[in-house]
Amino acid sequence: MRKLVASLVVPVMLVSLTACGSSTVEDAVPTKEPVVAESSNVSSVTEENGTEPEEVGSTDTETKETTAVANESNPEETDNGTEHTEDNTMKITAGDTTFTATLADNSSAEALKELLAEGPLTISMSDYASMEKVGPIGTDLPRNDEQISTGAGDIILYQGNSLVIYYDTNSWNFTRIGKIENVTGEELLDAFGSGDVTVTFSL
Repeated sequence: MRKLVASLVVPVMLVSLTACGSSTVEDAVPTKEPVVAESSNVSSVTEENGTEPEEVGSTDTETKETTAVANESNPEETDNGTEHTEDNTMKITAGDTTFTATLADNSSAEALKELLAEGPLTISMSDYASMEKVGPIGTDLPRNDEQISTGAGDIILYQGNSLVIYYDTNSWNFTRIGKIENVTGEELLDAFGSGDVTVTFSL
């Protein structure tokens, strides 16, 4: 009887173990999700966190930079593209001779420029002490007097209402207006003469 029971128990246990083993094997096999092929060039980083790839927007950035450079205004050009340089000179004409003088950097020279901007200024100038020509402007300009020594070509504002062109040296409290560069006293005397002369100042 015991042998019969043992012979029946063993097959039942085998059947139970087989059933459990097959269930365990099935549970151990992971379920595979279907793989979807992506044809987009967007990187996985973009899909996961929404970060734009580096290439995106690069064309727009280059375009904006190019436009910014193209729109940069040139300090030497006006709005219509014409070259513009600030002229800080004036012309001095006596007879057929014209000299170009560089204006000083002060309020007196600026006031004279504003006056000449309205039109040329013609002055009757007289010789004084064989060293200068002097004549009235007809109005007062701001003064910037200082102790200076003049030389050939110096243009001086005297007492705020007269212009002086020097062809020789002098030392006094004057206001510098400008200077005719690279000119000698002899060349100035040849142009202005030794007596009275009519001189036109213009921009």
